[in-house]
Amino acid sequence: MERDRIRRYEQAAELLPPRLRRSALELPDAYKAQAEELRLRVGLPLTVRTSEGERSAAPADRDALVTAEDLERMIAGVTEYSRYASAEALRQGFLSVRGGFRLGVCGTAVMRDGAVSSLKDFSALALRIVCERIGAGADVAPQLFDAAGHIQSTLILSPPGAGKTTLLRDLIRCLSLGSAEHRALRVAVIDERSELAVSYRGRPQTELGNHTDVLDGCPKALGIPMTLRAMTPQVIAVDEIATAADIEAICAAANCGVALLATIHASSVSELRRKPLWRDLLAAEVFSRAVVIGCGSGIRTYTVEEVPCFDGSARD
Repeated sequence: MERDRIRRYEQAAELLPPRLRRSALELPDAYKAQAEELRLRVGLPLTVRTSEGERSAAPADRDALVTAEDLERMIAGVTEYSRYASAEALRQGFLSVRGGFRLGVCGTAVMRDGAVSSLKDFSALALRIVCERIGAGADVAPQLFDAAGHIQSTLILSPPGAGKTTLLRDLIRCLSLGSAEHRALRVAVIDERSELAVSYRGRPQTELGNHTDVLDGCPKALGIPMTLRAMTPQVIAVDEIATAADIEAICAAANCGVALLATIHASSVSELRRKPLWRDLLAAEVFSRAVVIGCGSGIRTYTVEEVPCFDGSARD
């Protein structure tokens, strides 16, 4: 596992401009294995972010400082010198990169009719090192089925940064591939922020199984009914439910007989019940399972719980 993370870090470093690349590759392997992002800010040193914070990847002398030209060069490289083809994603503040990486972009927003039409004068980049954990959901996936073998709608809960997206990605793969106990299911992924599939020019860069269809860059509230009509999924998967419109679309899909997989920021079901927006979701009783992620002593644990009815009673 550590060797895989080091390899992914070094692949990400290869996307940097040569001068910065050298600094990034000189870091000790132990730190490479913990890296989650490479951060480039104009006028400051390149930094590496881990779960414990950021550290400089180079001595803070003038030659090591990131320049605006570095950012322009990197964006040109990851878009293969075709920024026009990536204009829509860039307008939303990120780019999916070949190899399964994701580049967040900050700069000056160009506004048109009250909406962001493009970005210019780039000031910062955040290269996300997406690391798949193949098999992370292997023990969890069988627990998402009822006694009759029907997949149950499931919420994945944890505080930010605890691995919700990583687990969701592998659960999608497990359900799409099937197993000796459960047949493969058709899974539709609404990948609003390109974090699950990390699609590059329409092709997922992560392993999501053989029966998975990805709608990339589309808001969940619009994408859920689109895939429901077009792809007849058995499961719809989304990352980070955040708005009332998301919840409305999820409830509509559930009423059509589709199971849902979704992530949400909460450390427990009881915490979720205290959030006003999520009370509407729980009241609709769409989800009957919850996977709560724990991170004690740096080790992730996955606990599958029954979600009680909104009035607090147990399900039949």
